[in-house]
Amino acid sequence: MESLIELIKGLNSIVWGPLMLVLILGTGLFLMLGLKLMPLAKLRYGFRMLWQGREGRGAGEISPFNALMTSLSATIGTGNIAGVATAIALGGPGALFWMWCTALVGMATKYAEAVLAVRFREVDENGNHVGGPMYYIKNGLGAKWAWLGGLFAIFGALAGFGIGNTVQANSVAHALSGNDGLQIAPWVTGLVMAVLAALVLIGGIRRIAEVAGKLVPFMAIAYLLAGVVVLILNAGAVPGAVVEIVKQAFTPTAATGGFAGAAVWAAIRFGVARGIFSNEAGLGSAPIAHAAAATDNPVRQGTVAMLGTFIDTLIVCSITGLAIMVTDAWTSGETGAALSSLAFERALPGIGGYVVSFGLAIFAFTTILGWSVYGERCVEYLFGVRSITPFRVVWVVMIPIGAIAQDQLNFVWLISDTLNALMAIPNLIALLLLSPVVFSLTRDYFSQRD
Repeated sequence: MESLIELIKGLNSIVWGPLMLVLILGTGLFLMLGLKLMPLAKLRYGFRMLWQGREGRGAGEISPFNALMTSLSATIGTGNIAGVATAIALGGPGALFWMWCTALVGMATKYAEAVLAVRFREVDENGNHVGGPMYYIKNGLGAKWAWLGGLFAIFGALAGFGIGNTVQANSVAHALSGNDGLQIAPWVTGLVMAVLAALVLIGGIRRIAEVAGKLVPFMAIAYLLAGVVVLILNAGAVPGAVVEIVKQAFTPTAATGGFAGAAVWAAIRFGVARGIFSNEAGLGSAPIAHAAAATDNPVRQGTVAMLGTFIDTLIVCSITGLAIMVTDAWTSGETGAALSSLAFERALPGIGGYVVSFGLAIFAFTTILGWSVYGERCVEYLFGVRSITPFRVVWVVMIPIGAIAQDQLNFVWLISDTLNALMAIPNLIALLLLSPVVFSLTRDYFSQRD
């Protein structure tokens, strides 16, 4: 087992090494420049399309609004609470700056993914619109590239059981059992989540989208309000925290308190890696949800999709990161969800820990729902619609297993991290090769509007 762990660690250091970070940031920057900064210039337009997208207009199973909520249900999860905290704990405050950079260029990446997903989507045997990297690789690049789409589907299906299932269930079980006022047994948490997930999954993507459309806005607004209260109570420390974040993005972070210190490379590495883990721009997962949107234009859905990265990282992750900074919790030596919980508890004694615990529970549960869509579509691409029901059964069974697992959880995290990178490679290659299609569709759409 030890030799296998070392092998995976070695592979992980390669796939998340400098080349991968350059590929992710470089692809986003290339797309942003090719789009002439459109994702930033049309941010307000994107929110207008989101509001109008509460009702579908065109072929598809779910509204554009619920497509984004389904995507956000998968991205707003442990990455926003535990992921941000881990990035700061390992890379220092500067890691948050690199998360912001990843999100800014990631908006262009997420936009391009959704445009291609809608442009090259198909209708399966059940009459549902299906799409994502495997489909725009096959239909956009041609049959000779189909093997690359198959690789994405394999990596996506396997990664889902890690990042989108077992580690999420375990995070919830750990948070609820570790809270002194709750102390709920992990097996109880796992069983309840499995039953609730099964009830939702029976209805397929329509039911998942409906649940996400209600839960995601509620949970995000509630968490953000609590985070804003923390920042208001520590308003005097906010400007200094922002300066410190920017400063330490380019200079090594000295050891202080329980923080062991970090080099600039660590800030970049953990900031980019955790940023991608949180908003999934470049992984190729989100376009699977957007492909089912009832829309009559790929560009219109793309402007809605790019908001996912903006909301996830530039708003939700920033609130968590700044809360950790202004309360000085980052010097405590804690990491993960425990660090975020400490920050909120310091600012809101008696209730801060509950905010993080319940926030993490709801975030992680909706992530399980969102990733079930991604895994299901990957499996369907590989084995056809007959594989959907067996997949859902296995998906539900793995939830309580993940909740009670302890000894091998770090190994699961490691494998998931590696599979995420392996998912991204085929997707990023396709985005670069199909970028002329994205640029052309965008140019035509906005020129007609103008």
